[in-house]
Amino acid sequence: MTSSVFETPPPQLSVEEAQTAASDFYGISASAELLVSERDQNFLLCDRSGERYVLKIANPSEVRATLEMQNGAITHILEKESDLTIPRVRKNLAGEGICLLERNGDATFMVRLLDYIPGRFLKEVQPHTPELLRQLGRLLARMDRALEGYTHSGAERSIPWNVTSTAFVRDHLFDIEDAAERAIVDCFASQFERSVIPRLPSLRRSIIHNDGNDDNILIRENSRGESEIAGVIDFGDMVFSAIICELAVSIAYVMLGKKNPLQEAGHVVTGYHRILPLEASELEVLFPLACMRLCTTVAMAAYRKKLFPQNEYIRITKTSAGTLLRRLIKVDLQLAQEVFEGICRGGTESAVPTPEEVFPSNDRSTEDLLQARSRHLGKSLSTAYERPLKIVKGRDQYLLDESGRPYLDAVNNVCHVGHCHPKVVEALHKQSALLNTNTRYLHDTIIDYAQRLSEKLPDPLNVCFFVNSGSEANELAIRLAKAHTGATDFIVIDGAYHGNTHSVMEISPYKFDAPGGSGAPPHVHKVPTPDGYRGQYKQDDPDAGKMYAHAVKEVITTMTENGRRLAAFFGESLMSCGGQIIYPRNYLKEAYRHTRDAGGVCVADEVQVGFGRVGTHFWGFDTQDVVPDIVTLGKPMGNGHPVSAVVTTPEISESFAKGLEYFNTFGGNPVSCAIAAAVLDVIEEEKLQENALRTGTALKEKLQLLKTNHKIIGDVRGLGLFLGIELVLDRQTLAPATQQAAVIINRIKEEGILLSTDGPLHNVLKIKPPIIFSEPNVDFLIVALDKILSAICD
Repeated sequence: MTSSVFETPPPQLSVEEAQTAASDFYGISASAELLVSERDQNFLLCDRSGERYVLKIANPSEVRATLEMQNGAITHILEKESDLTIPRVRKNLAGEGICLLERNGDATFMVRLLDYIPGRFLKEVQPHTPELLRQLGRLLARMDRALEGYTHSGAERSIPWNVTSTAFVRDHLFDIEDAAERAIVDCFASQFERSVIPRLPSLRRSIIHNDGNDDNILIRENSRGESEIAGVIDFGDMVFSAIICELAVSIAYVMLGKKNPLQEAGHVVTGYHRILPLEASELEVLFPLACMRLCTTVAMAAYRKKLFPQNEYIRITKTSAGTLLRRLIKVDLQLAQEVFEGICRGGTESAVPTPEEVFPSNDRSTEDLLQARSRHLGKSLSTAYERPLKIVKGRDQYLLDESGRPYLDAVNNVCHVGHCHPKVVEALHKQSALLNTNTRYLHDTIIDYAQRLSEKLPDPLNVCFFVNSGSEANELAIRLAKAHTGATDFIVIDGAYHGNTHSVMEISPYKFDAPGGSGAPPHVHKVPTPDGYRGQYKQDDPDAGKMYAHAVKEVITTMTENGRRLAAFFGESLMSCGGQIIYPRNYLKEAYRHTRDAGGVCVADEVQVGFGRVGTHFWGFDTQDVVPDIVTLGKPMGNGHPVSAVVTTPEISESFAKGLEYFNTFGGNPVSCAIAAAVLDVIEEEKLQENALRTGTALKEKLQLLKTNHKIIGDVRGLGLFLGIELVLDRQTLAPATQQAAVIINRIKEEGILLSTDGPLHNVLKIKPPIIFSEPNVDFLIVALDKILSAICD
């Protein structure tokens, strides 16, 4: 966003020049005193009779139509609400509202004269009583009511302070020096883009004052010595926008420094609503809009600090705004909405939750938890990062620690549609309050979901078994393959991981070849990882897929010679733990052909990559143009809830049914199926597969650009939002940069981003975020990664 008024220094007229202008243009002989201002230059004039005025010298980049719009708005307000105290515009000797002041023949400034309104600023008055804040709400509502019907082309402008856009915040996010504060602003901006911007078209719109902050609200004392609202000044940020922004801007500053910010904001909402009733759609976005105003304050201060380090005014509210944001990030958005809705339904402000309820404390420190974990949990259970995180809340594509600091989650493919998605949470709550039981009883949810899931898969994959984890799903797939073929041997891909049960660990080279593993059992046969970067056949070889798959045929030949029979080729559709491997074209097609020729079945493990993550297709196996015989599903299916599935053909299901009965106590329960159905709803309604393709493509392209600048990046690979960055010490020898990879994930955590490493050499940065990941999230990640790579690797 280009904002020349905000980039151009304010005018630098002398006191004497201001006095001359007052005399020449307005016939006023007065003393002049310079006032603090952000982007204009203001003087307090006092004539011999004691009458006071404000002489405003507009920023050189200001547009005349904007000043004309402001003057017209003031006149319009006073015509509708004559007793409102706002600064009237004084005409010059020629009867004009705007004068042109030429200075030394090299610059022309627009000048206006306004009435001076006496009083103290709201921020200088403490405490802010409930009645004072209600008066503020009434003042803002009366002003907005008076502005209804006022139009002017000068209000149709793009300015940073119009909080219906995050453009300015995004453009200047990395001007914010403090990493934690920057992460908080990024989190608020992402939530705003996701939950508020789509709702903006439904909101009432008008020209609004747009700057009812505590520096522009004036206070006086009444005859009883009580503080009351005197008036409002500074119409410089007027804009055509959503009317609710008027209230949002004001409550943002009212909440500064308050113990219970929602309660204080509620007083203003009460006053406003009594004059100009708020609509439900406005209450839904009020709190996020207020937070976005604070984010803009922080970003603007950081930006203008770079431009004009000597201007103290621009940083006046920066510190307090940042402090408040650190508290508000902990506030549940639904709670804030319910507070304001309750007030507008006639509830009392005293019913607002207490600070302890809004900001619950976390009793145990990270150190306490680590000690307790060591005593009560198995030693084999590891933690992420050198300094483990205590995570207390999830929201969209962010995780929040106990201090409220958000981390952009770029690696959690479990919460597929975002942490705590409200539709998924609602489905859980609704069904768990109604019924949860097992599949020996008839129930609609399991059938409805099985039908929907089958419709997402190609024929003849239409028979579903429901379980509780990916490991369980793969364990069952092993049994299905054995039951159908009568064979017991499996072919797996080197580096693959399929789960943590005994049978599944036996087909997971990622585990059985790792330290502490015991190698492949006799019935499990490995084939090389079809890695076009590090493997025998490279990415540019059009026959690489066929050549890698030939290893399957060779293994089958050896098995047959040794009197063994193949039950299944068992492989991930794209390899995750193996290093974010994307198979070369035709690999699965050829591997499946060899498997079926030998009487085996083909199992596609979609536990990590299914449900639209790859972007181009809903399932990973579709990218290889194959149809498996058995598909296993897991992690993203329930968005963090333990629900998984195996889907197979009627023929294989019939073979399995001839053996022991299969029953799973929790598999397919009504709550799990309701949650899984909600996840499908969200993917479809929010077009998240399309988002994975669009955002993932943008991310991959920008990672490729990073590769050109940083030699440590050997390869960038992936599909959609399933990406890997392989780090090497030398692009010729491909020596793995394992140590550097570990440093990077710990350093980027300090920047507010969560990544992890994987691959057999632990040198691959894996990126598989919730598929609501946005393009601004991409930019945030790229800038941080570029910064760290430059610092430690170049």
